[in-house]
Amino acid sequence: MELWFFYASAAAVFAALTTIFAKVGLREVDSHLATAIRTLVILCFAWLMVFIVGSQGDITRVDTRTWVFLILSGLATGGSWLCFFRALQLGSVSRVVPIDKSSTILTMLLAFIFLGEPMGWITAAGMVLMAVGTWLMLERKMGFSLKDYFTRRRLSQNRQKAIPPAETRNGWLIYAVFAAVFASLTAILGRIGIADIEANLGTAIRTMAVVPMSWLMVSLTKGYKKIGEITRRNWAFLFLSGAAAGASWLFFYRALQLGDASRVVPIDKLSVVFVMVFARLFLGERFSPRSLAGFALLTVGTLAPILLQS
Repeated sequence: MELWFFYASAAAVFAALTTIFAKVGLREVDSHLATAIRTLVILCFAWLMVFIVGSQGDITRVDTRTWVFLILSGLATGGSWLCFFRALQLGSVSRVVPIDKSSTILTMLLAFIFLGEPMGWITAAGMVLMAVGTWLMLERKMGFSLKDYFTRRRLSQNRQKAIPPAETRNGWLIYAVFAAVFASLTAILGRIGIADIEANLGTAIRTMAVVPMSWLMVSLTKGYKKIGEITRRNWAFLFLSGAAAGASWLFFYRALQLGDASRVVPIDKLSVVFVMVFARLFLGERFSPRSLAGFALLTVGTLAPILLQS
């Protein structure tokens, strides 16, 4: 098996830990504030790795094109995180993560269109299995529609929140979908941006773009007023989540540097496997036979194209 596969697998494990730690750390914490705190941890972690490998001197040789794509990738990451952790705060891990990981399919399509990466019938079949698996992992009776979302929100405001707004019922889906779209853009823009730069340095530069974006959202929502309400336990889990995310990024972008985006991203997104296991063990979430069937199809759809084309 090629080296990129091991880096992508390590990224998947740490991405799963990121989600579980964040789910615990987000309890009773504003999602924008939690995201901003995590980005600071990741920024420190990323630059620490840059100095460990000694690539800090290469920053003066980074050209304008690379800067642009890395910054755009960072902004897309920020958008994905803000949406993902809001969705995670509103919905269960086992419902939010499959939608977020569906970005794999969009990423593979974008890689084919914009990066010219090959897509044979095996890859296409894998994408179909991933799509069906994702659909099966969602609850059958979500009762969601945009009309329902805005109607319930208006009624809840008029009746002083007598009716729970759709945002607290299944509004997580809107945020999860946007998180998936931004995650796809992150991978494609990042693949272009790190082509001629050391992976750790590229990750650190990207993180620099995420930090101001996340803290801008905190400022706009006045989430900074809630910093004093964060407990020691939440601080600890937010720190662990940030550290795990930093490790996941470093492994992911190293894998992306060595392999095609259409092959690396599916392995990284297979973190849903670890997420479900961790969610069952540590959060007590249960899964229906339907969800388990979707889980199996998603796994097969992800691994089959990699193994059959190796």
